[in-house]
Amino acid sequence: MASVKVFGSPTSAEVARVLMCLFEKDVEFQLIRVDAYRGPKRMPQYLKLQPHGEALTFEDENLTLSESRGILRHISHKYAKQGNPDLIGTGALERASIEQWLQTEAQSFDAPSAEMVYSLALLPPNVPKQQQSDNGLNFNGRDVASLSLGNANQASGGGKRAPPAGSQSQSQHKEEEMLKLYEQRRKDLEKLLDIYEQRLEEARYLAGDNFTIADLSHLPNADRLASDPRSRRLFESRKNVSRWWSDVSGRETWQYVKSLQRPPSSTDANAKNAQPAEEHSKNHHQQVQQRY
Repeated sequence: MASVKVFGSPTSAEVARVLMCLFEKDVEFQLIRVDAYRGPKRMPQYLKLQPHGEALTFEDENLTLSESRGILRHISHKYAKQGNPDLIGTGALERASIEQWLQTEAQSFDAPSAEMVYSLALLPPNVPKQQQSDNGLNFNGRDVASLSLGNANQASGGGKRAPPAGSQSQSQHKEEEMLKLYEQRRKDLEKLLDIYEQRLEEARYLAGDNFTIADLSHLPNADRLASDPRSRRLFESRKNVSRWWSDVSGRETWQYVKSLQRPPSSTDANAKNAQPAEEHSKNHHQQVQQRY
């Protein structure tokens, strides 16, 4: 049985980072799926490890960690001689560059990208509306007004019963808040991606010529933004960022992590109930990958 265990859901950005790193390093591990939102119904052994219910717990023999970037560092160092040898770099200068860009992701990319993902999930599918420009996305201020107009049309048209005035006003206010949050965080991310564009003009990846944990750490939130047509042009409108994103998101290891994020079929669900710990290794990875 594998000595490495990951407790959490693959849909969590924290967990997804760790799973991809394990696949990149060909580390055999157990994935114990835990729903972080089920409160007291969560598994007793998980609550012993994480009484406050964090989204991720990582065990490697006697070591227990819960911060994804620290786990990336641990995996890359401990298993340096197997799998992808470049994740943590080789020389002091290269490792310093990796650490610099990993910190940039943690301090400047993670929060705005996560809040954009959150706001997009709560906004209607056609809001915010996109306008193409030379520097990505623009919004012309009519999006908030369109929310009001859309709510008014819904209330008066088609013979449908209008929701109570208080409920309608509260919903409209919530959407306006989400749109304001999205626009603010989009501007923050635009500035950061302009810096990335310049960096990727001179290097294939953020820390140099090799794919490292600095690139890997961006994948969960960036993938959700790049998959949504409302935010996709953040990446597509920048030539070097677009090239970099196509490269890192197309890695087989990331595609496999994404396959684990899909809802299981009824057959898989029954199997999971019977055996909650899923064994993963390089061979298992290759065999399951053929099914998708």
